[in-house]
Amino acid sequence: MCTVTLGISSRENINRRLLRAFEDESQGAFISFESPELLFKVISGKRWDLLKVMTGAGPMTIREAARRMKRDVKAVHADVHVLLNAGILQKTDKGLIVFPFDAVHVDFMLKAA
Repeated sequence: MCTVTLGISSRENINRRLLRAFEDESQGAFISFESPELLFKVISGKRWDLLKVMTGAGPMTIREAARRMKRDVKAVHADVHVLLNAGILQKTDKGLIVFPFDAVHVDFMLKAA
């Protein structure tokens, strides 16, 4: 099973993971955000639903994703492009969209100020 971790990471933590990866230490799949606010802005409720529909489903058209979600194609198209720009979704050579993971782990901590 291929799992991606969505999380909050500082530039320093990202750099440390990168250096360990260069030393052939497996880091797994990570998509990092600078803040919880940015994570929630990029992955809104409807976009989270889109990821749920696409997790483990393989490549599909935007129209197919909209059909599975019972949503308007234009609205799903806009959400897909936000997730593509954030590096969460990918486009195949044939122009299909794909979320190439079978599971999602979300990892961040909220601490007292």
